[in-house]
Amino acid sequence: MFTIEHEFDATVITLVDEAPAPIQEDITVNAFEDCVTVEQLDPRSDTVQKITLSLQQLRDLSAALDLPEGIYRLRRGTPEP
Repeated sequence: MFTIEHEFDATVITLVDEAPAPIQEDITVNAFEDCVTVEQLDPRSDTVQKITLSLQQLRDLSAALDLPEGIYRLRRGTPEP
């Protein structure tokens, strides 16, 4: 399950793990104009862990999900897989 909310400066997507136990903490994805952050509560330390991706890193990640093992570089102006 997931939710999508539009805030003033970001689109916020929350991913809820509905898999059989053990389930993971919810993941929050914040899409800003210049970057994307991914946050998840670490129950061991009771702190939120945050990763910030540039838009290029996000494009690379999106492309990597559909490619076989290897080393790749996306070129500007070429269609993404």
